[in-house]
Amino acid sequence: MQQHPIFNGIDKSHAAQLWGQEPVCISHRLHESPLFARDTLAALIEAYPREHYGIIHMGARDSERRYWREGDLNGLSGEQVLEAISRGRFWLNLRKASVVDHRYKVLLDQLFGELEQHIPGFSSYSRSCGILVSSPGAQVYYHSDTVGQMLFQISGRKRVYIYPPKEPFITAEVLQQIAISGLEVGVPYSEWYDEYARVYEFEPGQMLQWPYHAPHRIENHDCLNISMTVEYITDPIWRAQIANLADGVLRYRLGWRPQGGSVSGPVFWAKAAVWKAWKKSSWFKKQRAIHKRIEFVLDGTLPGAVRDISPPDLASNA
Repeated sequence: MQQHPIFNGIDKSHAAQLWGQEPVCISHRLHESPLFARDTLAALIEAYPREHYGIIHMGARDSERRYWREGDLNGLSGEQVLEAISRGRFWLNLRKASVVDHRYKVLLDQLFGELEQHIPGFSSYSRSCGILVSSPGAQVYYHSDTVGQMLFQISGRKRVYIYPPKEPFITAEVLQQIAISGLEVGVPYSEWYDEYARVYEFEPGQMLQWPYHAPHRIENHDCLNISMTVEYITDPIWRAQIANLADGVLRYRLGWRPQGGSVSGPVFWAKAAVWKAWKKSSWFKKQRAIHKRIEFVLDGTLPGAVRDISPPDLASNA
């Protein structure tokens, strides 16, 4: 059976010239796919492996403190989870959907096939996709990713801010810290940065791709949002990952101040040796330990509410 194209008019856009250099917005058809219908997503949520999802509870948008807690779905049905998210302040991240469910793997392969056909020289590997379900008014704080990213809007509306991938918006030291810890949040942010952001009113049927390391943040409008994230690695991204991790080891373990910037030649391959050695070290594993303490469960009797849990409850709810 012939597949319908995912992208609309990608060959007529400027994506081929701007890809990886500037934010790119392209039309797509994923919001028409039955893979993202509410009943399909409800069934997917119910069967989703615990190790591959995260449910986050956040504070009010006007709060000065970054409030971001990890929780558990508490055995609720998929429909109950969707209802809770529509009434609360949550982000549900169904990670590795292309691994968990083969249908999304087929979709991902088609997606990259179309991109590689229309964007000369674009080649990637280690691809994955996830599904985000988020509450009206929810937000994603200012952060930077360690992999290539695309964001597809399926339903609902949100505002996306994308910032230049350079100082002062993101620094080499921060990138090194992210590489060491694996935590992409906590990047320093000032309100005046918004004057230099590209701002998108993101609608269903739109996809955004932005330059590697470009910081970004998201504000949902007053509606339930469903999006698909796509992550990938290219050779330049792989080289940057190695350089950032090696420089992070030199800075935070050995007390040096690396100059950075070397992604080829003898200096890079020396950093690659550092990267390979330290990835196996107990120090690195400790630094990359995921400090995700389960602090709440969804309340099955009051949609949108949570029930805080104490440390002794973690084993039974994690």
